[in-house]
Amino acid sequence: MGVYLGNVGQVELIRKSLEGDKESVVNPSDVNSSANRFSFDFDEGFLITGDLVELATTDGTDLDFIDASGWDAGSVQTSGNWYVYIDRLGGVKLYNTFANSLEGGATGLISLASIARDIPIRASIRDRDSRILGCVINYELNTNREVVDITTLSDEHRQQYSSLISGSGRLSAEWDYVNDTGMETVHYLMQLVLRTEIGSSFRAKLYIKKQDSAAASGPFDVATQTNDSLWWEFDALVTSSATSFASGEIIQSAVEFVATGPIRLKAQTAPGDKMLQETGDEILLEQGTGDALLLEGE
Repeated sequence: MGVYLGNVGQVELIRKSLEGDKESVVNPSDVNSSANRFSFDFDEGFLITGDLVELATTDGTDLDFIDASGWDAGSVQTSGNWYVYIDRLGGVKLYNTFANSLEGGATGLISLASIARDIPIRASIRDRDSRILGCVINYELNTNREVVDITTLSDEHRQQYSSLISGSGRLSAEWDYVNDTGMETVHYLMQLVLRTEIGSSFRAKLYIKKQDSAAASGPFDVATQTNDSLWWEFDALVTSSATSFASGEIIQSAVEFVATGPIRLKAQTAPGDKMLQETGDEILLEQGTGDALLLEGE
């Protein structure tokens, strides 16, 4: 059989929030339409640059401080989804893509409009995109099942009953804080530990074997397995992070986590198909995400 090496695996992350909603008010003085920047009251760490955020009014009116050009429909609505860039003063800029929000520049920046009234809003993190975690050195995942002793006095042998499953793990990566398009850095996981208001949650896919990778040479032909994928998938909380510094060495960060729900070991032996419109275009899940609807079972 083929021998698979660790360099055919990878780690994917999906940003998420356990609580996620924050209600506030955008005042006329909070909107700077010339800089396309606005602000509202939220605790530091509630939003991180790159988050996909749904903004919605709580009184049913339109989000008038977002210019009509910033909407897919071309007209102002009561709710929408954008990627955010958070500056040093806590100001918010909205972007059409994840990559543009990381830069915080003029490309993809959503235009804002001045307002003359207070607008009550609700902000919710809605990220669903999987992104590769860069520069991963290693990871480990431990799964445990608790055993309950149900032995009674009349038994000649000890009786055990299988109980709940739990999981925990650790990953190490070379430290970086500058994101590339479609990728996350371990710096993001370190930020999660400090995210007190909405928790340090994320969704992970830990790949043992990713698509388009092959086994090391062995006595059997495994070419038919090149397009197969095998991974663990689960929700988790970051419980600790540490960064090591040594003279002349690459800075590394280690993150420990615990699973908060089911841990699934999944396999895919055929690529997923996307559901298309009659025009051949992909059916997107919602504005700003870029995610296409998959066929059932994929």
